[in-house]
Amino acid sequence: MFDIQEELKKLPGKPGVYIMHDEKDAIIYVGKAVSLKNRVRQYFQASRNKGAKIDQMVTRIRRFEYIVTDSELEALVLECNLIKEHRPKYNTMLKDDKTYPFIKVTVNEDYPRILFSRSMKKDKSRYFGPYTSAGAVKDTIELLRKVYKIRSCQRNLPKDIGKERPCLNYHIKQCQAPCQGYISRADYRKNVSEAMDFLNGNYEPIMKLITERMNEAAENLEFEAAIEQRELLNSVKQVAQKQKITVSDGEDKDIIGVDIQDTDAVVQLFFVRDGRIIGRDHFFLRVAPQDTESDIVGSFLTQFYAGTPFIPKEIMLPCEVGDEAVISDWLSAKRGAKVYLRVPKKGTKEKLVELAGKNAAMILSQDKDRMKKEEGRTIGAMKEIAEWLHLSELTRVEAYDISNISGFESVGSMVVYERGKPKRSDYRKFKIKTVQGPDDYASMEEVLTRRFSHGLDEQEEIKEKALEKEFGKFSTFPDLIMMDGGRGQVNVALRVLDKLGISIPVCGMVKDDFHRTRGLYYNNVEVPIDIRSEGFRLITRIQDEAHRFAIEYHRSLRSKGQVHSILDDIEGIGPTRRKALMRTFKSLEAIRDASFEELANAESMNARSAQQVYDFFHTEGGKGKAPEVTEEE
Repeated sequence: MFDIQEELKKLPGKPGVYIMHDEKDAIIYVGKAVSLKNRVRQYFQASRNKGAKIDQMVTRIRRFEYIVTDSELEALVLECNLIKEHRPKYNTMLKDDKTYPFIKVTVNEDYPRILFSRSMKKDKSRYFGPYTSAGAVKDTIELLRKVYKIRSCQRNLPKDIGKERPCLNYHIKQCQAPCQGYISRADYRKNVSEAMDFLNGNYEPIMKLITERMNEAAENLEFEAAIEQRELLNSVKQVAQKQKITVSDGEDKDIIGVDIQDTDAVVQLFFVRDGRIIGRDHFFLRVAPQDTESDIVGSFLTQFYAGTPFIPKEIMLPCEVGDEAVISDWLSAKRGAKVYLRVPKKGTKEKLVELAGKNAAMILSQDKDRMKKEEGRTIGAMKEIAEWLHLSELTRVEAYDISNISGFESVGSMVVYERGKPKRSDYRKFKIKTVQGPDDYASMEEVLTRRFSHGLDEQEEIKEKALEKEFGKFSTFPDLIMMDGGRGQVNVALRVLDKLGISIPVCGMVKDDFHRTRGLYYNNVEVPIDIRSEGFRLITRIQDEAHRFAIEYHRSLRSKGQVHSILDDIEGIGPTRRKALMRTFKSLEAIRDASFEELANAESMNARSAQQVYDFFHTEGGKGKAPEVTEEE
């Protein structure tokens, strides 16, 4: 039994991270402290005015644990990682987690390429960005390849020069074929250098060059070539137009503005690269009424920059933040150079921060209703289902369905919803192996046994080898299992869970005479549900998605096995020999009636394969008769 008061006495006066757990052992809060002893004790002191959110959290704490670190900086890093992994209920949280694209120039290669990248690695390549639009990045890369004739292939040059013929890009004049040695290394790298100048914002030289090419082609009456150059020129102008706003100092910086309304907040972020605002983005946060602007900006800094690979030299803030020195040291360590957190008081920088704040206020005002509606469709709907089933917490739901046609190619599907949204990366499909014929109960038992047996094995392996949680494909268990059916399907699931020693609530999605969901079967009774509620609509979406996923998988298997030849059943006869036999003998009857010698003399055949074919048709174990190609439903 965990005695909180006794454990408080054991806390060390050292920096570290503390983790609060509820009665289900779920992590509900993660925090850092310069002194764990002083900080954690404050939560349990009645005299302290902690605010409504913290008071509510404290009533749910059943135990806590802590991790001691060598410094406050290490505690900050660990706190970021734990919040990102566990997404605790009472932490101020980003509602969306975004990654931004970069343009990567592989300058470490003899013949560099220009590539799209979602991450910024220490691989000696040159990176430009980040950009807010993946589509714009891809368009820019395509433009640069056309204008500067940059290769897009993955050939290892100069090692592979001359080994293969030039690709299509050479023939359509979008590459100068360095793979054939048609352009020197020096000239090619000159083109790459000009492309990087373009990415740095120097557009005039290329615009002048393209204009000259266009005019020259027009003078020579080469109108198609002139039109092509004109389209290139328009593309360059479009890219240049997107970066018109400039900041005089030419430095890389991020500009942050924030707006708060009740429990919602929006942070607006402007990206300034080489003195130009190249893009912007906004982020929604879940906050408590008593959270200050300083608290929100501080939480945003640690969460956002923990997940982005690029950190600018300067970050402009709307207000001072707590732990400013620690956050600055952490950012500097991640960047590998000094990072400055500044609150501008006058001039252009102050106006840009104000502009970011105005944009944040506008977004929050416009999107607040939409956000509430979306939250009602997802998280709100999950809360409704939890209330109907008297569950204290409901985050992850797994739903199962079986699909077959008269027992042919039976398959099972598992779909996953987290916080009311489908998590397609966790979807799983199962081909039934042990059940013959149309037995949905037995098929479902096999699916659930395989799923949770795999999960238990992975959990044990993760524990033994101290692996990351993401290692397992089945290691995360749901808060609720939803079966496509009533009492029978629910009892199958409960029997499997009991056999494996797992305790997870199970409900069935009961349908009416019109095949529409009418209620949930739970704890041996049918729970009525409000068909006008968001919870009902979510159940319907989950049920439809499980059915769709199963049908889709079944259809793919059916299409693969739809055409079947008797030759497929002969060991040692693959596609090549099967085709050769049909070319030689024209029909299955002729193959059946052929002698051993005729089979052995056929194309691609040898004595062993001829013997296998002959025995298949002429021994007791063979078919004795050559059926035509059949279609299996």
